[in-house]
Amino acid sequence: MQINFLQIEIPTETIDSNNIQSENIPVEETLSIISLMTSGGIGAQIIMSFMVMLSFLMIYIFVNRMSALKRANAIDSEFMSDIKDYISSGKLDSAIELCKRSNSPISRMIEKGISRIGKPLQDISASIENQGKLEIQRLEKNLPYLATIAGGAPMLGFLGTVIGMILAFKEMANAGGGVQVDMLAEGIYVAMTTTVAGLIVGIFAYFGYNFLVMRVESVIYKMEVSSTEFLDLLNEPA
Repeated sequence: MQINFLQIEIPTETIDSNNIQSENIPVEETLSIISLMTSGGIGAQIIMSFMVMLSFLMIYIFVNRMSALKRANAIDSEFMSDIKDYISSGKLDSAIELCKRSNSPISRMIEKGISRIGKPLQDISASIENQGKLEIQRLEKNLPYLATIAGGAPMLGFLGTVIGMILAFKEMANAGGGVQVDMLAEGIYVAMTTTVAGLIVGIFAYFGYNFLVMRVESVIYKMEVSSTEFLDLLNEPA
């Protein structure tokens, strides 16, 4: 007995990989800084403009103070030894000239003390102390502005958050019962972008301020050591 198998031919289609449509493939969208600043409405644009100005001001103050503190810290390690040699040999003009060439807070403070040699030690100490206060004020120039940016930028960002949430609730109130997500998008976008911008500026300003304060304290410590060493030199018995 013969059994005939039924053969069924299934047509195959040639799949061309080049014809695959990529409609279902998600495309990642990125936002540039400019679009991030301008896509949140007029409220976000105003606040973000303030953030940009604060950022440039913060960078300027930090770079300016860093360069000033670097110059203030760059003093020759043999400076006080040379001053001691000049004073011991009675060459006060040479000591003053060395201070002028150094042109640093320490040298200006020591120069003030040298110019008072011959007066009571208490008067010399007072003149050095007064000059030291002036030098500290110069070192701390514009640092309060940096501290203000560190505290004010996050507050400005939170103001944008409040404005954004007000816009969102206003859209909800106007929509009545038919609230949709896209109605709230602009308000939430303003809230998030301004908050992030304020925190970023505030964090950088905060760390920059504390870093500069540490550098100032380092210079002040060297000034105190140098002034003490100078006064001890004058108090030595002849």
